[in-house]
Amino acid sequence: MSSNDLFDGLPPPTAARPPPAGGGGREASPSPPPPAAPAPAPAPAPVPRPALKSSLKRSKPSPSPDTTSSPPATTVATPTAAAEEGNVPGKRLRFRTTVDASETQIIEAMHKITSHIGNPSKFSKASKLALQLIEAGSVKPGTISHFFAVLKAAMSSPGACNEPSVRADYHTLFTAAQGVAELLDQQQKNQFDIWVLHAVVANDLFTDDSFVFSKAVGKVKDAISALPTATAEDDNDEAAALAVASKTSITENKADDSVATSASNSLPDDSTHAASSNSREESSDPFGLDGLLEHKSKKSERAREKTVAALNRKADEEESKRYLKSRREALLKCLEIAARRYRIPWTQTAIDIFAKHAYDNVNRFTRQQRDAIEKLWNSIREQQIRRKQGKSASGKLDVNAFERLQEKYAHEKISIRHAVGGGGERRATQWLG
Repeated sequence: MSSNDLFDGLPPPTAARPPPAGGGGREASPSPPPPAAPAPAPAPAPVPRPALKSSLKRSKPSPSPDTTSSPPATTVATPTAAAEEGNVPGKRLRFRTTVDASETQIIEAMHKITSHIGNPSKFSKASKLALQLIEAGSVKPGTISHFFAVLKAAMSSPGACNEPSVRADYHTLFTAAQGVAELLDQQQKNQFDIWVLHAVVANDLFTDDSFVFSKAVGKVKDAISALPTATAEDDNDEAAALAVASKTSITENKADDSVATSASNSLPDDSTHAASSNSREESSDPFGLDGLLEHKSKKSERAREKTVAALNRKADEEESKRYLKSRREALLKCLEIAARRYRIPWTQTAIDIFAKHAYDNVNRFTRQQRDAIEKLWNSIREQQIRRKQGKSASGKLDVNAFERLQEKYAHEKISIRHAVGGGGERRATQWLG
């Protein structure tokens, strides 16, 4: 019967005997060889020399002694923190491109622009500076009065804004100024509206764009429709103004000299009278007790209020008359500019409608202006009739190329050998129709 023991039939193991001490007898068993010495580690690769830095590159600041002496704090570096450190931009040198000017500096700049913008040779540069103030938001309630003075100096001569050299600059300035017009008071707004008619609408009538021209004509038509009917008082004021304007400059200078002389002569008398009146008032009421009387203060206050109200009412009426007069003059100027462009074919239809509208509303203008509108309408009406008869505005026949060639060859003589008809002098009228 077989056994499952693997070591069955093998001799028992024997313990290793120690070697003899005397060295005699049996030879000592060979000892195992000593372990081999480990191989020397390879020398580390030399560290490459750092690349030369540019002299313009800013070097990183060296750590302070306090930082090097203190032991570093134990922190755990996370991937997110490492990524944030890698994304930190380096320090850059930045220059400011804008300057925060104070209100005083802005006012001083406006005063300088006011002193130069009235000069046509300097208007282009001065208007660009004023435009920069608008774009920078420097026109505020505290500076709007000074900016209005800039616009007033620019429009000291209303006819200068229509000169070809400065026409575009005027248009740009007053178009941008419409964005700050809400800061003006009512009287300033009225004056600004008249300036816009001169500098923007009238200059649009010089354009080569039919859309812009038609839009400007529509604005003028709406402004004419909004005018009130002229009265006899308006005609009388216009006649009086023309009579004053007809005086010569010599007469005006003499009148100014006489007024100045009389004023200088009357100055001592007025001062003496004022001094005497003050002395009388002081002697009658040396302690100012009359001012405490209730009945006297009420009467004087009511009289003063009535006087102020009457003066304000009169000033408003004068301002309204001046505004209407200036507005009528600006609209008549636009009509004259448009009428001068009637020779351009694509403007003729719009000008026909424009002039007819002004003629239909002629009662909204004063006497002299009505005469001017009637003359313009008669001139345009005559040119319109010529166009309907086949003639251009210049008086020549308005014909096309075929009609021009037809007229040319109708008077040409044909050769005998190549005659269309029987004779050599027969004109080519039949085959040209």
